[in-house]
Amino acid sequence: MLKIITATLLALMLSGCMVGPNYRRPAVDTPQSWRFEEKETQDLVNTAWWEQFNDPVLNELIDIAIRQNRDIKIAAARVEEFRGRFTVARAPLFPQVAAGVAPGRERASELGAAPLIDTQNPANLYQPAFSASWEIDLWGKLRRGTEAAHANLLSSEEGRRSVILSLVSSVTAAYVNLRDLDRQLEIARNTTKSREETYKIFVLRFQGGLISDLELYQVKSLYEQALATIPVIEKAIAQQEDALNVLLGRNPGAVKRGKSIEQLNLPAVPAGLPSALLERRPDIRQAEQDLVSANAQIGVARAMYFPDISLTGMFGWESTKLSNLFTGPAGMWSWAVPVAQPIFTAGAIAGQVKTTEAVREQALAQYQKVIQNAFRDMEDALADQRHTKEQFEAQTQQVETLRHYVKVARLRYDNGYTSYIEVLDAERSLFDAELSYTETQGGLRQALINIYKAMGGGWVVAAEKVSMNPGRQVDQAR
Repeated sequence: MLKIITATLLALMLSGCMVGPNYRRPAVDTPQSWRFEEKETQDLVNTAWWEQFNDPVLNELIDIAIRQNRDIKIAAARVEEFRGRFTVARAPLFPQVAAGVAPGRERASELGAAPLIDTQNPANLYQPAFSASWEIDLWGKLRRGTEAAHANLLSSEEGRRSVILSLVSSVTAAYVNLRDLDRQLEIARNTTKSREETYKIFVLRFQGGLISDLELYQVKSLYEQALATIPVIEKAIAQQEDALNVLLGRNPGAVKRGKSIEQLNLPAVPAGLPSALLERRPDIRQAEQDLVSANAQIGVARAMYFPDISLTGMFGWESTKLSNLFTGPAGMWSWAVPVAQPIFTAGAIAGQVKTTEAVREQALAQYQKVIQNAFRDMEDALADQRHTKEQFEAQTQQVETLRHYVKVARLRYDNGYTSYIEVLDAERSLFDAELSYTETQGGLRQALINIYKAMGGGWVVAAEKVSMNPGRQVDQAR
């Protein structure tokens, strides 16, 4: 009889429908192309794009970050948390079996309502038993809950990939900025040294009565301007090193250098259509899994309107003598099919359904917002790359022009055609232009980094394998 009931309920569960909406990916308004699309692009988005800089030190730092960064470790632990939650959510789909034993000793009252007849008092009592319970998921409440838990697990995995994507981009950007600052410091020190030598010459000229104190102070102010720039850049370098070390999972300290900012190759602009971002960007995939989970929770809430049906049973033995425990007369068993149907809940179930539907609308809007921001990130990065490239080309010409201007101004001063103010103006303009030129040189590389970050790519999965297996290299994981 028990087997017949079990088989019947199992058939009902398998054939039963799941209440609540099935998930369907929402329609997305996707641009057909980028506004600032480059003509010369290469299909490099799924590769370890940072290797295009051709700096072994940068490659080494990224490998260290993927293995040691704390945010990745936090994200990995979060994945394991949701893996455990998924296991917990799925468990009620299967029968729950338990075993227990209750050995004891008891004494009954000899003056009670039921008189003792030929019974040992006090007496030992042995009671081993097996129990089982199984909630029959006719309406899909447990399956919808499992679906939501599985989506949360996938969301956490995409969250880990988002951390890796951001980390690699941040390490590369920090390293490029560090080499940019190093170059600025080099310019500041060289300029300071040159102006110091000029200032010493002018001191001798002043002492010889060849120039006025006005010219001496002009030269001195120019020297002090360059000198004051050095500690500002040195502070920025120290702070950038500390920030980079945090990304590497290390304490603050010096950072190894490789190639100079001029020697870092410019990566190619990656090719990719706007629609590809839906599959390449882990933050978009994460937002979609959050939407899947919210959609499944509606089914969990709606299933509360229907009765809960369970199958419970117990089988065991009970005896006052251990020698008789497993004999036929000592056996005992029971089974039941409890059904619980909510009748009046004062709107609690309706409120729960309304809550889950509202959460789904939030998740849908968030999913659409993430997609729009992804399109914006890509457009901004492409525009940044194009216009920064134009700016860099113009500043290259400007620096060359100002270097020629300085030579002419010095020549005119040496031949008595002009005052030293013209030389001061030329050198000040050249110093500012060289610093700005170096910043733009780094900015152009930063723009390309942002393009690869905005594009996402299959390399994130390879890097994820490295983070889970520190002995591997990114190129080995591909």
